[in-house]
Amino acid sequence: MIDRFVFTAMTGAKHAMGQLATTSHNMANLQTPGFREMLSSFRAVPVTGGSSDSRVFVVDSTPGADWTPGAISATGNPLDVAIQDQGMFALQSKDGQEVYTRSGRFHLDAQGFLINSAGLHVLDDQGQTIQIPDGSKDVVIQPNGTVTATFPGQMLDTPVARLKLVNPMPHTLQRQEDGSFASSQDLAADEDVRLVPASLESSNVSAAQAMVQMIAQNRLFDLNIRLVQVAEQNSKTAGTLMSLSRT
Repeated sequence: MIDRFVFTAMTGAKHAMGQLATTSHNMANLQTPGFREMLSSFRAVPVTGGSSDSRVFVVDSTPGADWTPGAISATGNPLDVAIQDQGMFALQSKDGQEVYTRSGRFHLDAQGFLINSAGLHVLDDQGQTIQIPDGSKDVVIQPNGTVTATFPGQMLDTPVARLKLVNPMPHTLQRQEDGSFASSQDLAADEDVRLVPASLESSNVSAAQAMVQMIAQNRLFDLNIRLVQVAEQNSKTAGTLMSLSRT
């Protein structure tokens, strides 16, 4: 009985630590543009066996993300861009897979490729990387995702490419280690997604809410550890009683 009590309390403590790690990760990304708050959820699984009907274990359920849009603020950088309402940018990961993000902090590398802050290539609506011709000036991303530039020797802006903007169902995406999202198959471009040029979307993590969650999760962990200590004390007391009954 005491063993079941201990294991039940330990599963609670373990997953309280998991919740705390998730909240800490959210706090660390308060200033990350386009970051989507990680959500941790758990489900109760009844313990089978004699005298265990009233006990349950806690196990991880499928983690998710909060898709509430973050606040948009102007930066003045013509290669910064934020998405209005729903939608995502398409990027090419290091292994060539197509991934998606809400962060529109882009810049040009030494070869003129449009990349994000992690060095991933931004894709156009044909699924190809975007490269700006050498010597071009006034590179700007328009509200419809078109990238324009003034080529050497020209006076007018020329369309170079159009960003691939998608609008997936959030539950079909899986979060990657770098914070981007992947789908089981490449998504089609959505021409209805609109952008806010020279702006960035902030993280949707609330610092105040995250602090409250962290305090509650710490208390939950402490409560489960105390239950383990109570079980240990009960075991010692039972052992003492058994010794007295033999004398």
